[in-house]
Amino acid sequence: MHSEQATLYRPQGPQHRPAAAPPPVLRELLARADVQINGTRPWDMRVNDARAFRRILTQWSLGAGESYVDGDWDCERLDMMFERLLRAELDRTAPGTAKLRLLLEGLRQRLFNLQSVERAHQVGERHYDVGNDVFEAMLDSRMIYSCAYWEHAQDLEQAQVDKLEMICRKLELKPGETLLDIGCGWGGLARFAAERHGVHVTGITISKEQLAIAEQRCAGLPVTLRLQDYRSLQGRFDKIVSVGMFEHVGLKNYGVYFDTARRLLAPDGLFLLHSIGVDRRAPHTDPWIERYIFPNGKLPSPVELAGALEGRFVVEDWHNFGPDYDRTLMIWAERFEAAWLRLASHYDEGFRRMFRYYLLSCAGFFRSRQGQLWQLVLSRPERRGGYRSFRPSAPAERPA
Repeated sequence: MHSEQATLYRPQGPQHRPAAAPPPVLRELLARADVQINGTRPWDMRVNDARAFRRILTQWSLGAGESYVDGDWDCERLDMMFERLLRAELDRTAPGTAKLRLLLEGLRQRLFNLQSVERAHQVGERHYDVGNDVFEAMLDSRMIYSCAYWEHAQDLEQAQVDKLEMICRKLELKPGETLLDIGCGWGGLARFAAERHGVHVTGITISKEQLAIAEQRCAGLPVTLRLQDYRSLQGRFDKIVSVGMFEHVGLKNYGVYFDTARRLLAPDGLFLLHSIGVDRRAPHTDPWIERYIFPNGKLPSPVELAGALEGRFVVEDWHNFGPDYDRTLMIWAERFEAAWLRLASHYDEGFRRMFRYYLLSCAGFFRSRQGQLWQLVLSRPERRGGYRSFRPSAPAERPA
């Protein structure tokens, strides 16, 4: 493996103690979601080691994820299991000791700024820098690591082209304009906007691995890329875009984030924010996702997002296409598994199970409707004239 997660994930292997009867409280909780222990349906949990029961009951989501990665239990269709668990709101129904742990985690996230400037780099190091070969295998050719748009597309490549073109059209990009891309990833959107719409792009990321590829992909184009935190940005831009980055900002920083964007945006400009959201306020991030996938992450609720925007921006458009993320994640999971034979020489089986659990549990999250995917078009209050919301009526033309 290419990161410190190699030491976090060492499967302990089943100890062949599955014969112990599952605790009644766990069996009853899972029954609320129509999930059985050692059942025969694709979404049932099949226990390989009885230690899974203790780990789940004492640590809930964190224990379930860690024990899966360690091989204590399996499930043929994790996505289907998680859809049922989340529709039954078992993520909000932890028993005993696990409930106390979640309360303490919620308190920690309320008291401390987990997304401070000093901590901002952690998600880059722990996730985005894990290995470009993983993301190259899993994603489309532009390495767009955010929800695709499936209204007219039949494959991942077209769905991501349609999403990129929709973003550019919503922003009303014109040749010669300046575009700021906050969280530019591997440079896919920056290159697309520069090539297809003739704009000058400034992109920032906190991932060294992303920056290295982005610079290669955007070479020769009017694109400037930097390893930089959004809070230190200076200048003025005609348009601003941020795709899949707001999830790392944190509730305590929403004011600073939007104040920064407003300061940087031209008075008549537009700002497109593309972010995962949740159907209601959550006291904490899922503990397993927070520890092993997106450290310090926080998904906004509609109320939290609207409250931060009030007095700062006018909401011109709020577009929700959350179900499209389910389909996107399932395809990423298929591509990851298909590439495993060539990835296996660099990553261990624990990493494979970690990534599978991450992708498929997230697919279930969106399928359950707890997870949403929003694109907001925002303007400064002093913008003149109106704004006409854009939705594609046909697939975008693929670049040659």
